[in-house]
Amino acid sequence: MSRQPSKDTRVELAVRRLLHAAGMRYNVEYPVPGMPRRRMDVAFPRLKIAVLIDGCFWHGCPQHATQPKANAEWWRNKLDRNMARDRETTEHLVAEGWTVLRFWEHEAPEDVAVRVAATVERRRAEVTRGRTK
Repeated sequence: MSRQPSKDTRVELAVRRLLHAAGMRYNVEYPVPGMPRRRMDVAFPRLKIAVLIDGCFWHGCPQHATQPKANAEWWRNKLDRNMARDRETTEHLVAEGWTVLRFWEHEAPEDVAVRVAATVERRRAEVTRGRTK
């Protein structure tokens, strides 16, 4: 497990490059407010947008998750805890007013970047409208 990257994965880097090339500025590995030791892969703190890119194996992708046969019970518990932590983090962020965007590692970085950019632009427009009233 120690050889598995927990941050700066190939997909995360590709998405970040695309967002940066589109002129978007963001924070990387931004701490989840009120939840120690939890981080967002990409965050737009002023707009309260959290982007999380989950690995298929570690986070239980319905299409690609596999079940190890060796030490199966330990792995099942480990992966179940990961998925429960993901749900808890999402619920906490939503309760704090954040928009949470979760993606799987198998999704095309271009598609992810387009969806993130659209959410950022929509949120910026909402914030701007709110200030002009």
